[in-house]
Amino acid sequence: MESRAPNNGRVALVTGGSRGIGLGIAAWLIVEGWQVVIADVDRRRGAIVAQELGDNAWFVALDVSSEPHVALAVAEVLGQFGRLDALINNAGIADPINGPLEELTLAHWNRVLAVNLTGAMLLAKHCAAYLRSHHGSIINVSSSRAHQSEPHTEAYSATKGGLLALTHAMAVSLGPEIRVNAVSPGWIDSRDPSARRDEPLGETDHAQHPAGRVGEVEDIASAVAWLLSPDSEFVTGQEFVIDGGMTRKMIYAE
Repeated sequence: MESRAPNNGRVALVTGGSRGIGLGIAAWLIVEGWQVVIADVDRRRGAIVAQELGDNAWFVALDVSSEPHVALAVAEVLGQFGRLDALINNAGIADPINGPLEELTLAHWNRVLAVNLTGAMLLAKHCAAYLRSHHGSIINVSSSRAHQSEPHTEAYSATKGGLLALTHAMAVSLGPEIRVNAVSPGWIDSRDPSARRDEPLGETDHAQHPAGRVGEVEDIASAVAWLLSPDSEFVTGQEFVIDGGMTRKMIYAE
């Protein structure tokens, strides 16, 4: 991933693209020659990241939970580049713990749904016409938590499960011009490089995975890149769980 391919003319919009998995996806697509629009609510970090990624990166401020913001951001992208080929719905409130259900406030519940689930619907709604023109793709970033849970994760888990249902619903509604798929990461060490260096994960963290290690952002980014490529043109409405095998592992107290 050291060399950058020439711009291939295709434009991808990555929400939540200034850090973590979103940043990993943006960086990978840029290496493959995509023009990438990094959309994020964090204006300062987003602008810095886009500058660091080079000429094939462009930043737009976006609160995915606000339809007026979504409409304006999409209009800015089209005004700047004149086309859109891929939408990666990655933005989300990442902390899965909401506390005991009895203490879960409606405000917190609604906020998590608005960002993690409604945001994906709003982006798809406003991008669909432009994606259709170029037989584009939508990738929704869900989570292995759509299938298994820790205690006190109702809001987050509900949104990730909802994204899977939204994925197959949109695949049927928007096909055949637009393909829609989902990736569901497991434990991905998506911290900044400095944090990974200063506080490396332990051997136990890695060894518990059937694959032998905790995931990296590149594991997700490479899968997204394949789903956006012509090699996957017969794939739509599907979920790809990328978790090192953890959701297939029986875990019992001994």
